[in-house]
Amino acid sequence: MENSTDKVKAVAVPRSKQGLNYPAYLQLDRLLGAQRPLSSPPHHDELLFIIQHQVAELWMKLILHELRAAICYIHTDELNRCFKILARVRLIQRQLFEQWGVLETLTPSEYVQFRSVLGGASGLQSPQYRMIEYLLGNKDAGRLEVFEYDEAVYRQVREVLISPSIYDEFLCHLSRQGYAVPAVCVERDWSQPHERNEDLVTLFKAIYDNPEHHWDAYALCEKLVDVEEQFQLWRFRHMKTVERIIGYKQGTGGSSGVPFLKQVIGKSFFPELFDVRTRIGTDDDS
Repeated sequence: MENSTDKVKAVAVPRSKQGLNYPAYLQLDRLLGAQRPLSSPPHHDELLFIIQHQVAELWMKLILHELRAAICYIHTDELNRCFKILARVRLIQRQLFEQWGVLETLTPSEYVQFRSVLGGASGLQSPQYRMIEYLLGNKDAGRLEVFEYDEAVYRQVREVLISPSIYDEFLCHLSRQGYAVPAVCVERDWSQPHERNEDLVTLFKAIYDNPEHHWDAYALCEKLVDVEEQFQLWRFRHMKTVERIIGYKQGTGGSSGVPFLKQVIGKSFFPELFDVRTRIGTDDDS
């Protein structure tokens, strides 16, 4: 009779007998070989810096994957299929937020010893980060020039710029369902940022005043608010981490550093979803 020890040992079967194994499936040789410190001699904390940002890029890849799926579902009026997706995005954002705590163990005295090897490399040059901002609605065509170093990357980011954001698609959905969405919000140049519209606040107030009657729209509003709140918290934590490590030095990519990061905090993706909160519970529909 086979004992429990035999069962445990039977789990680890060589690849030649089992086929594809864990390291091969995850391509661990490539993944774990992608950390190449440039400091000479290698500074102990450069590996932390590299892994921190590589992991962030992996999480951003998943966010892009999920947001694109959500946009497709909204486009086909399947809002209920977005709820789990956006709940997942929110939890991924929490992972990105918590990561800053690890980087904050890097002191200014340690970072300055290898910062020069970054040259002009900067997070502003992340195509994935820029596409996330575009998908959420922070459209800024001026940021495209950063990607002119690679024609394929430039085209990929530009395609997201000129396509509807998740908020644009939501407003188009509401319009198709008969809600009084102003035409200017759904018949426009998608490469331009959304502009606040008071009529949308009135529309959302009607949804929030009677959520049972407008449940899918109401629930998606709250999921979008979740995503924006987490993004704003991430932005703030990013700014505080940079402030803690380099103070008010200029960013490696040429930005003003902390002043630039402070400037973007508070820029809303879905402004009317926050504006409406002031009017919920009031009789003022003006």
